[in-house]
Amino acid sequence: MNQQIRVEPLSPVIGAEVFGIDLTGPLTAAIVDTLHSALMTHLVLFFRDQQLSFEQHKQFGKRFGDLHVHPAAPKVAEHPEILVVHADETVQSVAGELWHSDVSCDVEPPMGSILRVEQVPTIGGDTLFASMYAAYESLSDGMQRLLGELTAVHEGRPYYVGRYGGEHLRDGDYPSAEHPAVRTHPVTGRTALYVNELFTTRFKELKRNESDALLSFLLKHCASPEFQCRFRWRSNSVAFWDNRCTQHHAIWDYYPETRHGYRVTVQGDRPYYRPAAAPQD
Repeated sequence: MNQQIRVEPLSPVIGAEVFGIDLTGPLTAAIVDTLHSALMTHLVLFFRDQQLSFEQHKQFGKRFGDLHVHPAAPKVAEHPEILVVHADETVQSVAGELWHSDVSCDVEPPMGSILRVEQVPTIGGDTLFASMYAAYESLSDGMQRLLGELTAVHEGRPYYVGRYGGEHLRDGDYPSAEHPAVRTHPVTGRTALYVNELFTTRFKELKRNESDALLSFLLKHCASPEFQCRFRWRSNSVAFWDNRCTQHHAIWDYYPETRHGYRVTVQGDRPYYRPAAAPQD
């Protein structure tokens, strides 16, 4: 069955479509290893025509780790690990309409997210994904050194409170965390920029005006087109992305039409930064 799986890259730096696999059925360890390897290489994987039940969706996520429960957003009542992603003519904003890595305000942010979109608008509703490896690697050596010394503050309250209220809070309050501004990926060992528009509010070590200026530059830098791929959803499409080295942006250009789906999120660990070893003379 591994020989039937075909992985086709969408851009030179991020994204690939995966063909020849049915996610609703049982997956062997070899297939899971193949998908994990593809995810490490391409950062986000896309699958078509996957009509997953809630249980199948959760079982697929569990092949990559324990499941994460969102700290603030509404969930399916019998399946707290299932996050509802919905927009229609009644909403004032939609989830993910700013560049972000999912729930980076958690002390242990999610490793990966698996979104299945069930209902799509007639046109529009694409999602952009960006490589934070590429974003980091394109910075100057001096900027990389500076960022390696900084701690970024990530706050859930400013974003969540206006969208979800407080009735669904997982821990009784909105999450906040401090993470290194750049992080070492625990599998690949590569360094990724780890600040985002949705949750990052400041750098702990800098004065406010310095922090604001640097953060403004970095957020614009993260959204550079050369770091991106763009995915056009169809009904029962699935995207699986690595939150440790990517950001994404859900484009809300389909009002007043409906976009509806469900997300399972895989638990991660606490971000860390390990500087690369200095070259030997």
